[in-house]
Amino acid sequence: MRIFFTGGSGKAGRHAIGVLRAAGHTVVNIDKVPCGLEGVPELLIDLCDAGQVMGAMTQWAAMSECDGPVQSYDAVVHFAAVPRVMIGDDGSCFRANVTSTYNVIEAASKLGIRKVVFASSETTYGICFAQGEVLPDYVPVDEDHPTVPHDSYAMSKVCNEVTARSFQARSVQAGAPMDIYGLRINNVIEPHEYERNFPAFVADPELRRRNIFAYIDARDLGHMVDCCLATDGLGFEVFNVANADSSVALPSREVADRFYPGVPVRGDLDGFDTFYAIDKARRLVGFAPRHGWRDLI
Repeated sequence: MRIFFTGGSGKAGRHAIGVLRAAGHTVVNIDKVPCGLEGVPELLIDLCDAGQVMGAMTQWAAMSECDGPVQSYDAVVHFAAVPRVMIGDDGSCFRANVTSTYNVIEAASKLGIRKVVFASSETTYGICFAQGEVLPDYVPVDEDHPTVPHDSYAMSKVCNEVTARSFQARSVQAGAPMDIYGLRINNVIEPHEYERNFPAFVADPELRRRNIFAYIDARDLGHMVDCCLATDGLGFEVFNVANADSSVALPSREVADRFYPGVPVRGDLDGFDTFYAIDKARRLVGFAPRHGWRDLI
């Protein structure tokens, strides 16, 4: 597939692009700053400008394309965003994330691109950036858990899910149904971060409370995107994306007893099972995470 990939210069995007290219896809990076990945064409634009988004989707992306007509895209992967609160002001974070997502999905819809995969977030469940401690309604947290965000970043992601659902519904009504899949991505970990960060998590599990004791390897996130690109016909769906195990050394039952007293446990928590359920992604798109911290630490 030829993929219009936004945010490929970021932490998650760089690794995802590598996985997608290894799977045989052609990827064009769309960002404000270069990614520096060899062989990856890129267009540097402002995604909050609807005209620039539409222009980028309908122009050449590299010198090698100039001998033929402008090539269309088979899919859009939208990762670009202000990645969290406490980088700039909250209002700007919300505005940038909501506006850019609207522009990207609108352009894809108008151009007849039938597959969009976009980055949502674990923060939609209202735990990560809450004021004080907020406990989940139940564990493991799955996609049916209420999304009541407490911060502008998470609010923007919930709005983006509504935007995506709306465009997908309109595409069905128009007789050209799109597949739009939102990824509620947990804390992204790059390969070099295991040895740097996880010894502290082993020593103090409390450090992982706001991430629901979960994580996702950046390469496995790329694998999830590839799974979504290969799976047609689901319409609008959201998926939790995490590794199969937790990010701490305590068995999951001990984590539940210590950090989630009184919180209902739905199903089994065997061994080091994740508290961030990925059953839906496994079942519907064949997601199978391969990389974990226990192999290295």
